[in-house]
Amino acid sequence: MADDWQSEDKASPESMRKLKELLSHPDNQLCADCRAPHPKWASTNIGVFICIKCSGVHRSLGVDISRVISLTLDTWTDDQVELMLAVGGNDAANATYEAYAPHNSRPPSNASVQQRSDWIRRKYEDQEFLTPSLRIGSSVTMKHSRLSSIDSNSSETNTHSDDSSLNPKPPTSHSGKPKLTESNSNRQRPSRSSTMPPLDRINSGMVEFIGLLKIMVLKGRDLAVRDVLTSDPYVKAILGWQQVFDYDTFSADDIMGEAEVDVNPMVEAARMYEGVEIEVGRRQIGKWLATSDNALVRDSEIWLSNGRVTQEMSLKLQHVESGELDIALEWVPLTQ
Repeated sequence: MADDWQSEDKASPESMRKLKELLSHPDNQLCADCRAPHPKWASTNIGVFICIKCSGVHRSLGVDISRVISLTLDTWTDDQVELMLAVGGNDAANATYEAYAPHNSRPPSNASVQQRSDWIRRKYEDQEFLTPSLRIGSSVTMKHSRLSSIDSNSSETNTHSDDSSLNPKPPTSHSGKPKLTESNSNRQRPSRSSTMPPLDRINSGMVEFIGLLKIMVLKGRDLAVRDVLTSDPYVKAILGWQQVFDYDTFSADDIMGEAEVDVNPMVEAARMYEGVEIEVGRRQIGKWLATSDNALVRDSEIWLSNGRVTQEMSLKLQHVESGELDIALEWVPLTQ
């Protein structure tokens, strides 16, 4: 079930070899928009390699302008690789998109969120620096409040697979605690979906990408019975205005409980030990304590091993007569 949503047109080893070779070119070792070193993301329709901070702005443009995927976390297709090869890399793309850009107008790698957003929108959405004859009108209204969208390939969390990710710093008006909801449905097929924030609740300048959070559902125990004959429980993960879930388009869902998870202990521990390598085994670097105020069944330890920060936990489902859920988290910082 975990891989049903993924494209069957997975890139061939030869295509991935060509992509890796393209990435190795000197111009592609720096972000196309801010020159930050070692970009780990790409806009496949624009044909550029970008850093994770710039990738957040690209997502906010919408997939009609920029389709962002990870070089390390996502599954590529042959078509996506061919598009990147056809463009020829960052220098070739910038020769077009920055043809009329003022000298030294590109923001530095440590630019503010607003500086970065202004530059990228002027460059790709407003097309200010293109040769006038090459400019194409965008379906997105320019110079107005814009919707910050979630790319369905890179920024969602697949609650059934450890290959997915989430951009976990929502606008400050929303809770920093992801919520997991378990439901029962007579689903015909698994699907993935995400809610979009209304324009008056989200502004691109309010969004800061601090890393990726992978969520994997391990086990459910003593779950509430909702439909003995056709029960098909699933989990929905919510963080701020982002949510990803399997849903049923044919019948109503029966809620089987929910639980909130505080990711702050994990994020803070990861920041403290960023760059630290454990030669042998693993090291405990933090703990989230079980109390009467949270859903933990027992204390949850945070571990560092081979550069990976991980945490497993057992959660008692709330607002339901019974049920526990085991999940595993992995934090991926901006540097990866």
